[in-house]
Amino acid sequence: MSKIDRRSVLAGLAALGSLGVAAPGQAAVSTAEATALVNQVVAEINGAINSGRSEGAILSQFETIFQRYAAVEIISQGILGPEWRAASSQQKRGFAQALRVYLARKYGRRFKEFAGGRIEVQQSRQSRRGYEVTSRAVLPGQAPFSVMFRVAEIGGQPKFYDIVIEGISLGKVEREEIGVMLDRRRGNLNQLIADLPKAA
Repeated sequence: MSKIDRRSVLAGLAALGSLGVAAPGQAAVSTAEATALVNQVVAEINGAINSGRSEGAILSQFETIFQRYAAVEIISQGILGPEWRAASSQQKRGFAQALRVYLARKYGRRFKEFAGGRIEVQQSRQSRRGYEVTSRAVLPGQAPFSVMFRVAEIGGQPKFYDIVIEGISLGKVEREEIGVMLDRRRGNLNQLIADLPKAA
């Protein structure tokens, strides 16, 4: 797998969780619930990338995946860091919504390029903050690589809040990229919220 292809796949998988760096407290969900969540997420990802549908339809499906299964507030908190704590309630809601649209558009397009591939769920184990569900990504003509979903109870339901690929927490990658966007706007969070959906 070339460095460019691997970078694209890793970034694409990052979209699904988007990978908040901030972590929730100890999860009350069970191993079975965590595994079931990831199985459902993976089934919908595989279905989307191999559906043959239009780009617009695939991007809309990715937005739905984020809305249903990702801990968007935890993800947003991890990406913004100190700026999240200083933000108003309205800004937090606005950023979470903008982030969901941004990630769905940005990485939905990348996933569309990997039609014919799939993600296979393998096993789950309990961790300090919930569960880690391991899987592997299989792309045509490429060596499989590991993908681990971090799952915890968020608002009474299992949600994934990070994805780790071959030991790399992809939330940190997103935090850096969006942090650069915020710096370019001189820390103006409202401007970032307005621009983020259009930046994908």
